[in-house]
Amino acid sequence: MREGVSFTSRGLACRGWLYVPDDLPAGARAPGVVMAHGFSGVKELELPWFAEAFAGAGLVVLVFDYRFLGESEGEPRGQVLPWDQQEDYRNAVTWLARRPCVDPDRIGLWGTSYSGGHVLHLAAFDPRVKAVVSQVPAVGAWRQIVALGGLDALRVVIGSLLAERVAHDPEVGPRYVPVVAPPGEPSVLATPDAYEWFATLGRDVATWENRVTAESVERLFEYDAAGAIELVAPTPLLVIAAEHDALVSIDAVREAFGRAGEPKELLVLPCGHFDVYHVEPYHTRAVTAAADWFRTHLGAG
Repeated sequence: MREGVSFTSRGLACRGWLYVPDDLPAGARAPGVVMAHGFSGVKELELPWFAEAFAGAGLVVLVFDYRFLGESEGEPRGQVLPWDQQEDYRNAVTWLARRPCVDPDRIGLWGTSYSGGHVLHLAAFDPRVKAVVSQVPAVGAWRQIVALGGLDALRVVIGSLLAERVAHDPEVGPRYVPVVAPPGEPSVLATPDAYEWFATLGRDVATWENRVTAESVERLFEYDAAGAIELVAPTPLLVIAAEHDALVSIDAVREAFGRAGEPKELLVLPCGHFDVYHVEPYHTRAVTAAADWFRTHLGAG
């Protein structure tokens, strides 16, 4: 059902897994879905649960690691730049569309957290995308800082990042920042549930590293993933949000969703950001909603 694969993105190998439905007839073409993880995430961090469900719904699924992360190539390690990751998604779509078992006119995108934002932008500008599922999407870090603390708070963050850049000697290599840390210690995703989720799962996933380059953090705060969400339509868009999300403001998600055109649907689950990956019944609801969306709009099954 699953095989290891790779494709090239900007001259580097992106490695992943290809899932093909067990009951796909020889010579038949099925819809395809491209998936990748959120900020610093690698494919082993609970993405197989989603991919297996989508394959069970009749979809050919490509799950991959971005360049600079996981099993994929690229230096420096831990480089998490949104435009690079979007380029990897585009090249993944190109690769998947060329598989003999995939209908190139029926390809969807699934993203979660940081990549939930990526797929919003990609669907706005890549007409090959025929359906989108954006799960607990990071719709814009700087907007959330402004909403919580005003422009002054954003200027403090930007000033701090700039000061660290100026103080660092680039000759010694890239600066690194922990993705998560115990409460009270500095990190990028500074919430208790982020620390618990990454620290617990990361112990068993050798390809995940608890660090990203400082440049990744700078680009995070500049990124406006939902800035062009109005252009996604008429591509069908499903947004799955978490009512008690400590990382992504539900108000910011609702605002972005309100700007999107039809057809669209917003599913708000009464849970936290990471609960959709493994906590029931929220995980099953998220998986089922996504599979049904792709089945409906890509014609799977």
